[in-house]
Amino acid sequence: MIFKTWTIRLLLIAAAIAAVPGYLFYSADQSIYAEILVEIDKLPVHTVGRGDLNVTVIEQGGLESSENTEVKCRVRGKNTVNWVIENGTYVEKGDVLVQLDTLAIEDAINERSKYAFWSQSGAERSSALVARSKLAISEYQDGRYISELMTLEKELAFAESNKKTTESKYRYSEKLRTKGFANALDVQKKKVPFEQAKLEVEAKKKQIEVLKKYTRAMELKTLEGNLKAAEATHAANQERAVLDANRRDLAKSEFELCVIKSEKSGMVIFPSAAAWKASPDITEGATVHKDQVLLLMPDLQKMQVKVAIHESVVDRVESGMVAKVSIPDSVIEGEVASIASVATPAGWWTGNMVKYDTIIKLPEGTIGLKPGMSAEVEIVLSEYKDVLKLPVSAVLEVGRESLCWVKTVNSIERRVVEVVEGNEVFVVINSGVVVGEDVVLDPIAFIREAQLEAMKSVEEELENIVPAAAEKESSAYE
Repeated sequence: MIFKTWTIRLLLIAAAIAAVPGYLFYSADQSIYAEILVEIDKLPVHTVGRGDLNVTVIEQGGLESSENTEVKCRVRGKNTVNWVIENGTYVEKGDVLVQLDTLAIEDAINERSKYAFWSQSGAERSSALVARSKLAISEYQDGRYISELMTLEKELAFAESNKKTTESKYRYSEKLRTKGFANALDVQKKKVPFEQAKLEVEAKKKQIEVLKKYTRAMELKTLEGNLKAAEATHAANQERAVLDANRRDLAKSEFELCVIKSEKSGMVIFPSAAAWKASPDITEGATVHKDQVLLLMPDLQKMQVKVAIHESVVDRVESGMVAKVSIPDSVIEGEVASIASVATPAGWWTGNMVKYDTIIKLPEGTIGLKPGMSAEVEIVLSEYKDVLKLPVSAVLEVGRESLCWVKTVNSIERRVVEVVEGNEVFVVINSGVVVGEDVVLDPIAFIREAQLEAMKSVEEELENIVPAAAEKESSAYE
């Protein structure tokens, strides 16, 4: 593919040479060695002189403000734009700028309100349970426990009284038996109630001991555990109620944010669309998200121009350089404020050219400037005073040499000139010509030698490029 490209280029150069009018080649055919393809007096020439020359870079850009107040979407999620103010409108403080669709937020408010009421109900119920659990502990310690203890102590007193009564009867029957007034069976009958009364007393004492030592402690632990569980449940319910209430309140506040109003007076503009887009994102029916910049309110007193400088000259551009900014009906002098350190991504929309964004600062308070206005920026890279100048069309670049042809009285003479640099019209010359000499313009069209030099330059370039291209192509197929 590269070989074909360079073949086409060679053919185009040959075609350009062949495009010289027929009578020129007829004149050349009279002498195969003739250098000039026209009569020497008809050669277009330029007389070498001295003068001033500015080397500049010219780029197209657009005006923008260096300070912009951003109007952002503050509603969460994705939202639809129902209405937006026209680009470039002047507004007063409080004017409506954007209206977002509220249907989804209204549904959210209703849903969150329902959950907030449910959560509050649960929190109130758990609060009552906590209060009951606290009262249960006091109720047991100061009431139920004492009541159970008193009941057992009363039963113990009855048991001890019964024990004494049965013991007296038993002892009395023992005495009667020893005196012969009672038999052993009567004694045994009295002894059984006595033994039962003794066991009853021991049982009541044990119940009182278990109540004091174990039952009371177990019951208190159970009640304290119930209290902690109720408190934890209540805390969770309270947290849920607060969160649901906050969500409801947030939805209500976002409902108010769906109507975006201006915080100050001034011009409103749309944010610049991406380079590959045909229009900005902010239009009726568009979907926007939280923190997206919807509109800008530029400070018209602080304007600047953003231009893209080609990578071939960006290293020569420095902050502080003078820049002439041409806008419709006026020319403003600014200065280079900053040069991006990273190139703007290249793509089909930039012609695949690598450029660096450069900011040109304009004088504050300049009247009549508006964002989006087109501007042509000319940055002066270098200035030359009283130097030799030649037209660009008079110089032929051949390899590492710069050639020109000087017209003498009866012939022409090839000269090697030292070119410093130049602009689109003239180049600065250090040596090779002197003031007053006439140099031929567009020598490749009128001088056979210039044509041969141009052909030789192309052939040398092909010799270097074609093998490399062929090797690259073959490696790609491998």
